[in-house]
Amino acid sequence: MSTVAQPITFEVQQEISNLLYHEAYLLDNRKFKDWLDLLTDDLVYRMPLRETVDGGIEAENIVEDMAFFEETKTSLKTRVLRLYTKSAWVENPATRQRHFISNIVIEGTPNHDEYKVRSYFLFKRSRGSQREVEQMFGERHDIVRRENGQWKIASRTIYPDQAVITTMNMSMFL
Repeated sequence: MSTVAQPITFEVQQEISNLLYHEAYLLDNRKFKDWLDLLTDDLVYRMPLRETVDGGIEAENIVEDMAFFEETKTSLKTRVLRLYTKSAWVENPATRQRHFISNIVIEGTPNHDEYKVRSYFLFKRSRGSQREVEQMFGERHDIVRRENGQWKIASRTIYPDQAVITTMNMSMFL
């Protein structure tokens, strides 16, 4: 097997970008069951901690061995199905949310049907009649794979820019 990464064509760039935009649409419109279809069965979905450290520009501030969450497709499916029950009180009334995705950069891998994808996200959410708007922002590192002719997310690592997460809960998907 060759270890040379395949080139990124315009078509691949468009298709993968459209996957991420479609994902945002599904999440923003509460189509969580449809969102699950965008994920591979072997998915790893995690958000490691960011900490504030001294040391200037070169200080490493991501704690990879600790995470706000580390999920699989099975655990995400459990969370999604719970949203459709009466025990998901945090989503009653339903929150209003938007995912903004930008700065999409795609890199080839030695696997012909798999790509590394970096993107920036801005997530905004409002609840009930509250004036406050919750937000999170940062960078995502995905592995996107073509399975049976469809692009799917095989891995996502979310790097929040905040060291202190100020959202009320983590019921949202980034």
